[in-house]
Amino acid sequence: MRAEPERQLIRRIAPFIPPAAALGLVGGAALAGWDAGWSAAIGVSVVAANFLAAALSFAWAARISAMALAAVGVAGYFLRMFTILVLLIALNGLDWFSAVAFVAAVVPATVVLLAFEMKMLSGRMQVELWSIEKGSG
Repeated sequence: MRAEPERQLIRRIAPFIPPAAALGLVGGAALAGWDAGWSAAIGVSVVAANFLAAALSFAWAARISAMALAAVGVAGYFLRMFTILVLLIALNGLDWFSAVAFVAAVVPATVVLLAFEMKMLSGRMQVELWSIEKGSG
């Protein structure tokens, strides 16, 4: 049985999530105060949760069929984006929340995560992720 590349990505990226959220907290606090810092940390955490939800849903759908994988890819994207929008609207009602800091953290966190994913899925890492057999790696 082949190892799921999505789960391998989670294992390799997960250790970087807490330091990234801490960086958002400290960076936001340094630039605009603790309210902005917490808003930025939440933004980084939302990006991480979005990645984890996508990876787990793709791993699940890949076991079912190519059609399920395509459906999860399209429907899951819109569902996750809608969830982020609802979360942003809900948090924006809090006095301490900074939507600007939230978005200012979400954008670079997403770009860094995508770059990290591309690096991992190219070259030698791609071969490792897509060809590892469980129990033989």
